[in-house]
Amino acid sequence: MIKAAPASGHAALTWQGTSLELLPQRALWQAATGLLLVADLHLGKAESFQASGIPLPSDGDLSTLNQLLDLAAQLQPQRIVVLGDLIHSRLGLTAELREKIKALPELLGCQLELIGGNHDQGSWLEGLSAGPPRRCGELWLSHEPCTGPEPGLLNVAGHVHPVAVLGQGGDRLRLPCFALERQQRQLLLPAFGTLTGGYAVSPAYQRWVIADAQVLAVP
Repeated sequence: MIKAAPASGHAALTWQGTSLELLPQRALWQAATGLLLVADLHLGKAESFQASGIPLPSDGDLSTLNQLLDLAAQLQPQRIVVLGDLIHSRLGLTAELREKIKALPELLGCQLELIGGNHDQGSWLEGLSAGPPRRCGELWLSHEPCTGPEPGLLNVAGHVHPVAVLGQGGDRLRLPCFALERQQRQLLLPAFGTLTGGYAVSPAYQRWVIADAQVLAVP
């Protein structure tokens, strides 16, 4: 059995007095500070595969960016931090995609920051430099999961693309999820991008799956 989240579709998490909302749009929201966190958009992935001779449709970026713009319009964040892998590779970083990324802060109506991920390495984006992991209140923001430099900080990370496997045999479902490891003080965000796979995290994690525009806690 899975427990339904509140009527708004999100789930709530409190860490050291910090209230966080796990959103069905695969994002983390801190309403008190207007901070919106997303991870692993992997923009340009289809074009990267096309450059290697693998025909993939090029409409994934539009869906991913529209979802981010819709979410920003709804929440009106003060800033958005991408926890790495904004792009998939330099091969997919077309002139059109560069222009879209350049226009993002104005379209989003807020500050946009990028913590560098492994897929962002070696790529230059005008007006958006990839920075190192950093502290944000009681949170330690990074791309790859790590331990914060100070005791008690919750490491919020991407990179893993966590999914939860529910059921057995032919009835199994693989659903994107938020995954919390309390002893390691790590919260893994699901991949925000459309063209992304997923890694099945252990049931030892506290997991919240995303299904039917709801965030559902897995006991």
